[in-house]
Formats: sequence, structure tokens, C-alpha cells
Amino acid sequence: MPLPTFSTLGAGPLVLLLHGSGGGFRSFAPQVETLASLGWRAVAWDMPGYGYSAPIEPYGFKGLAERCIALIEALAPGGGAVTLVGQGMGGMVAQEVALRRPDRVGRLVLAATAAAVEPADAYAGYIARCLDELGTGADMERIAPGVVARLSGPQALPEGLQLARFCQAQVRAATWRRALAAMLGFDRRAALAHIAVPTLLLAGQHDPITPPAVLRAMAVAVKGSALVELPGVGHLPHLEAPDAFDWALLDFLRGAAPARVH
Repeated sequence: MPLPTFSTLGAGPLVLLLHGSGGGFRSFAPQVETLASLGWRAVAWDMPGYGYSAPIEPYGFKGLAERCIALIEALAPGGGAVTLVGQGMGGMVAQEVALRRPDRVGRLVLAATAAAVEPADAYAGYIARCLDELGTGADMERIAPGVVARLSGPQALPEGLQLARFCQAQVRAATWRRALAAMLGFDRRAALAHIAVPTLLLAGQHDPITPPAVLRAMAVAVKGSALVELPGVGHLPHLEAPDAFDWALLDFLRGAAPARVH
């Protein structure tokens, strides 16, 4: 199977950025530019089924992790560990990769994500609503503004929301449906204690589906991890507050210990 497509910029230690279910490689455009300008090689993939990346069958986290690992091995053929940054569903893929191939992950950043989607939780409710909207036959351009509005916080950067709407609208409906369905079966809570790499968790203060309490519980389970809460934003902190997101990310990459939020 061909490798997933990706964009890359810069030279230096590799940082691989994994977008959420409503994103694409452009979702991390602010971070790619920042990282490349400061001495990292930033790579943002299109998850299988997104953009020009070939889909996988069955569509689940095992296959997504395998495709991600194949990309890491192609980008860093000499071995060694990379930094994984995942938001939303991308954070779930990042967890899966870190658990399956800890030798290839040196640092882990999990933003606005969860270790599990439970039947009665806010994430499951969000997925159900999205699947209902897809069931009406509405196209993605009509769906995108409402999705982004529901996910974002009161202080979100307007330009970031514009990019979020664009990325969401570019996702094929069939791909989004399969990605949403895959998340309903995700549960890595019991394995979090086995993540043994430096880990940063980033939470949006007003995230309606993965609120700070969800990330706080993950931080407790992942030994030695740190949690940073970004004020005024929701589920898309990398786009809603890119400067604050980047500062936290850069501190972590440089080895600074973020203040743990209790």
C-alpha cells in the first residue's frame, strides 16, 4: 500500500502532526511554519482516506497506526524516535502508535483528545450528531460551519476558524463517516500507564467534547506527563489559539517542564 501523502517543511528533528477527523494536512499549517522556522522538520500527513492518501480497509485504529508507522519509517529510515503531535482523532492515532512502537516515539503531544469514547459521553454525542447530519444528505460545505461553531471557544481566532471550516469542508463525506464510526470503538484507557515517553496534554478550556477533565484524567494515567489548559478556546486549540498552542509545544520540545494543571 502506498504511503499516506504529507507536507513537509524545515530541517532538523522530526515532528509528525496528525490531524483530527475533520481536518487534513492544512489543519496544522500554523505549526508547520513555526516549527520549520525554529529548527525542526515539520511533517503534516493526510490520514488514510483524506486528501490524496489511499483509504484502508477495514477503517480502524490498527490500520491507521500501521500506516503512520510506515510513514515514520520512510521519513526516518535510519531508526530513532520522532515527536508525535495529535489532535482529536489524530491524538487517538498517536496513542496507538506510541503503544505499538515505543521505540519510534520520543515525545508525545496529545491535544483535545481522549483515551476512549464511551456511549454516554460528550464525544459519543458529538459523533452521533455528526452522523445524523451526514444522514440528511447535506454536503460537507453546508455541514462545516455548524461543526466548527459547536467545537470552538469564545476567544477563538477568526482566521483559525476560517481555516478549520475550509479543512472540514474538504473532507469527503464517506471518509468522515468511517472516521467517526471508528472512534466509537476506541478505548485505550487501560494502556495509558504503558506510555513511557515524555508526554504533554493540551486542553481547551471550553472544549465541549474533550473538556479539561478528560485530559486531566489522562495526565494522571500517563506517568510523568504534564497538562496545559489553554484559556478561551475549544476543541481546535491549534487553530483557535495557534500562538499559545505553539508556545506550549515549543517549551515541551525544548525540554522545559510545563506547569501541571490540577
